[in-house]
Amino acid sequence: MTQTAKAAKKSSSAKAAAPAKAKATAEAKATTPEVKKPASKKKQAQAFPFTAIVGQEEMKLSLILNIIDPRIGGVLVMGHRGTGKSTTVRALAEVLPLIPRVKDDIYNRTVDQYIDAESGKKGTPVLKPEDVKTEMIIVPVVDLPLGATEDRVCGTIDIEKALTSGVKAFEPGLLAQSNRGFLYIDEVNLLDDHLVDVLLDVAASGRNVVEREGISIRHPARFVLVGSGNPEEGELRPQLLDRFGLHARIVTINDVAKRVEIVKRRRDYDEDPEAFLKKCTREQQKLQKKIVTAQELLNQVSMDDKVLTDIARLCMNLGIDGHRGELTITRTAYAYAALQGKTTVTMQHVREIAGLCLRHRLRKDPLETVDAGEKIERELAKILGEVEAAA
Repeated sequence: MTQTAKAAKKSSSAKAAAPAKAKATAEAKATTPEVKKPASKKKQAQAFPFTAIVGQEEMKLSLILNIIDPRIGGVLVMGHRGTGKSTTVRALAEVLPLIPRVKDDIYNRTVDQYIDAESGKKGTPVLKPEDVKTEMIIVPVVDLPLGATEDRVCGTIDIEKALTSGVKAFEPGLLAQSNRGFLYIDEVNLLDDHLVDVLLDVAASGRNVVEREGISIRHPARFVLVGSGNPEEGELRPQLLDRFGLHARIVTINDVAKRVEIVKRRRDYDEDPEAFLKKCTREQQKLQKKIVTAQELLNQVSMDDKVLTDIARLCMNLGIDGHRGELTITRTAYAYAALQGKTTVTMQHVREIAGLCLRHRLRKDPLETVDAGEKIERELAKILGEVEAAA
């Protein structure tokens, strides 16, 4: 047999075997589960470290106090553009302590919350705490973009699936993701009115209700609301303004040395983020430990009736409407004392945080020439003088 004949015979044998090989491969694929290759892990952009931010002490203190006691009611950060407002809020996630939640729960619920909500459903067996798996997660910090729709914020119900199969298919929104965490709104003074109404309702009740075509879904939505903006671009609606516990005022830093340090730190971070973050790890961990210690100490903090009376007199003398002023000062003073490692609130603690609590609650007078912070300080001085005279 010639070489040409041998090659032709080999080729025909290969062609004959090809269908059999293809059939065997197809059968193997049918019996073997498809294994998807893991998606290539992209390097996630890490936030600028919280402890590396220069200045802006009011804003940083306000955020830390809300971590210690979320009942304070959130923070409104208003000031010049380019002063690090968004950077500071987004850096917050790295110093927040871990919290427990039910494993893979979309609402970040605790075991007790999960059992209370799920046990009431028809056909659901009685749940016991030991039957529920948990995991530790970082406190969520969720961004609410200005262009977000109401469905994106509140969540949506799949009506078609509900009608055809009788299953409530709910796609959670940003309010569900932010439960037990922080909800951040940049340029909050430009937020659409209908979203402001939604936030006011949810902030008041602590629950989000989504209703479509007679189908209703309820879920917990307790979060710390953080807003930032530039006052030159518009004022906040009074209803929303009053919902913020603290008001931090941010100004451009005019100290040359600090401005130089800001540029140097940002440049170092941009050139090598990992190395920069590594340098800040110790300070970050130190701050996180301080926050956890303050959280544990908070229940042991007490306040004398004399201090509480002075707080009430301060709010009354300043003409603060309602009683949120006293409540906010009291809660904030407790958290501030705990942060300082103290178990008794003094008027000095109140003096340090009074401006944050009351600045946005003062009645606006267009003819008033005295700054809000100065006005609060003057009233505090009067009250402290009365106390000293009585003593």
